[in-house]
Amino acid sequence: MSNSITSFSFEVSSRLDAITEWALAGGAAQAAAAMAEALSNGGVIQAFGTGHSEAFAMEIAGRAGGLIPTSKIALRDLVLHGDRDVSELDSLEGSVLERDTGAAEELFELSLIDPRDIFLIASNSGVNGSIVGLALEAKERGHTVIAVTSLEHTSAVETKHPSGMRLSEIADIVIDNQAPYGDTTLEVSGGGGVGAVSSITAAYIAQLLTIETVQCLVRAGKQPPIYISANIPGGDEHNTALVGQYVGRLRREA
Repeated sequence: MSNSITSFSFEVSSRLDAITEWALAGGAAQAAAAMAEALSNGGVIQAFGTGHSEAFAMEIAGRAGGLIPTSKIALRDLVLHGDRDVSELDSLEGSVLERDTGAAEELFELSLIDPRDIFLIASNSGVNGSIVGLALEAKERGHTVIAVTSLEHTSAVETKHPSGMRLSEIADIVIDNQAPYGDTTLEVSGGGGVGAVSSITAAYIAQLLTIETVQCLVRAGKQPPIYISANIPGGDEHNTALVGQYVGRLRREA
């Protein structure tokens, strides 16, 4: 067991090191500059991910140490704010909904989107219908799209969207999450694998983008609108005052 833990630790740390080197070389600069520009112009960062990639959107939107002008789009919005039946969110149907090419336009219309907003979309495979569809909707309506995806995985599989495109082929800016094909890093005797890394690397990328965006705002002489923990004195008051500047534009349901 200890050998597996050591191997997995290496797989994770080596990928985080690669992302760190990429960021230190200026890899995150373009995305951060685009995000800072959108915020400076009154826009909101619209974060979207399905399946385990929803964790990336949660790292971007509505957490302590994160930017306040952030909103999370989720497939469950089709039920909570639309006309889809809740049965479509169960474990089997949920994966069907994730691949539903018709869900994107409906989801876009249900979301709190302003023309000034920028989209940050995460998908390890980058080929499912709802992901590709939402990216296309955003691009067609003039929004900048930033993608976080596994370039190794997405280049090895066929898209499931009728456009024939992948997320990485639609986005204005593409960030490689460094996850391998299939996401897992350790083989299991008899077949299969364990040790998925995309959620870990994506969370790290989300924090790097947040940090760099804040630095862009500071260099421009602007006060970054950052959440502080609601569990420290004054946290609720600070957050409520800043959130009030974006009434009707932010969504973060669980």
